[in-house]
Amino acid sequence: MVSGVTLKIQPDAEGLAQTAADFISAQVREKPDLSILVATGNTPMPAYAELARRVQAGEVDFSRATAVQLDEYLGVTDDDPRSLWDWMRRSFVKPLGITRTVRLKSPAQFEAAVAELSGLDLAILGLGPNGHLGFNEPPSPPDASTRTLELTPASLESNAAYWGELAVPTGAITAGMDLILAARQTLLLVTGAHKRDILHAALDGPETPEVPASFLRRTALTVIADGAAWT
Repeated sequence: MVSGVTLKIQPDAEGLAQTAADFISAQVREKPDLSILVATGNTPMPAYAELARRVQAGEVDFSRATAVQLDEYLGVTDDDPRSLWDWMRRSFVKPLGITRTVRLKSPAQFEAAVAELSGLDLAILGLGPNGHLGFNEPPSPPDASTRTLELTPASLESNAAYWGELAVPTGAITAGMDLILAARQTLLLVTGAHKRDILHAALDGPETPEVPASFLRRTALTVIADGAAWT
């Protein structure tokens, strides 16, 4: 593994949630107006729930932070169960008392809004089964910009688990690799034995557009994984 990457292995989902919440809380205490790129998916949900608990207990304050949307399906409305915007709002924005948000509607609008924030302070990311970040599908070079794209079969298969009988939209818009890699701090959360090979490829293999997450080693990267995803 490349030196400079901080790797924290936790025994279970609860340990991962606590450790991730500790990391994110420390970031917002250091910079109360933190701009945070927010992943959805199942992996970060326990950490977000722990952050919400801490907010309710008065242990940490996110009221000055800005939540930035990472990705979205094309063609979904806000009341669609598959809306990633609504998922972020329900799991992160509202429970943490955040009032400032940047929504991903179009590449030009999004890039301008992130520029107004002077970039991203923290990117919270999950790891796709094919190494994608957000919906930066392979091959995605490090300078890939915010854009719309068609999802790969691997992403369609992994996303199907979220929506039951609803079809997974085949098109998406994603924050670009260039913006993700420019974040001042990056937190990658990984769980499950099915992510072991791709996590090792991202951290130990060559940097390649075929594994977009491999470029995270260029950032100030902290990886928190459960034991099943690493050993």
